[in-house]
Amino acid sequence: MSLAELTLDRWRSLDLAAAGHLAHEAAAQVGGRVVLLDVVEHLGRPLHRVRVEREGRQFALVPGGSVRLGFDLDAWEPTVAQSADYAESAEEGYGYGHPDLKSYLADVLSPPRTATLATVLMAVEDEALTDPVADMPAALAAHGLRIPGADEWEHACGAGAGTLFRWGNECPLGEPSYGSGGVRHRPNAFGLHIAYDSYGTELSGDPTAVHGGDGGEAVCGGYGDLLGWLPLATANRNPYAAEFTYGPDGEGMYEEFSTRPVLSLR
Repeated sequence: MSLAELTLDRWRSLDLAAAGHLAHEAAAQVGGRVVLLDVVEHLGRPLHRVRVEREGRQFALVPGGSVRLGFDLDAWEPTVAQSADYAESAEEGYGYGHPDLKSYLADVLSPPRTATLATVLMAVEDEALTDPVADMPAALAAHGLRIPGADEWEHACGAGAGTLFRWGNECPLGEPSYGSGGVRHRPNAFGLHIAYDSYGTELSGDPTAVHGGDGGEAVCGGYGDLLGWLPLATANRNPYAAEFTYGPDGEGMYEEFSTRPVLSLR
């Protein structure tokens, strides 16, 4: 089995020595070195975390295979506080005309589905663009890197959790969804610093989606607490923010956006 075919379930089944062997093999493939190998508790089971350093960037190992993506609205009910907060936003004219929270989420979240993904090394930190959006693939390819796919980004963020946010189904209403500190800045299960600031706007290979933030639109617009946090939801594709980003209004603003470079494995 190649490294690219390594599944998340197989990765979880390995002992530390076997995981370390594969970690060093991955690092050798990309001309890097392993700088971290540890174990965390995730979804009630141990999960190895690997960090590889290459040319000044740090990458986390993201195992793939057949994975579940999207958010299952049928299996979820909002809390009383979440529903009330959204209702207040809707009364103020926010929420794109959706009468309740579930109908709004059905519009902005990706649906439940299964995808088959390769194991990759993904940058621990997103990086601000230095070239126009259209030139981004070539700029990354010059360094042996590529843009993540939208499904890759979502899987890397949620790590199989299936919850609204990578840390659970609730967010701390009343606390800001931007700036420093809080649950947003804790590394996720794979060790990525991801979906941490609603002022962020991460791009993937899907021009109909942006991830990990909405450029601060909901916060600056006074949309309400929950709508300010929802851009950080794992499955949030932010179609309205994507329309702006990839449309004529977003031209020339590439320095406001970021992406998360990926190293493919074989």
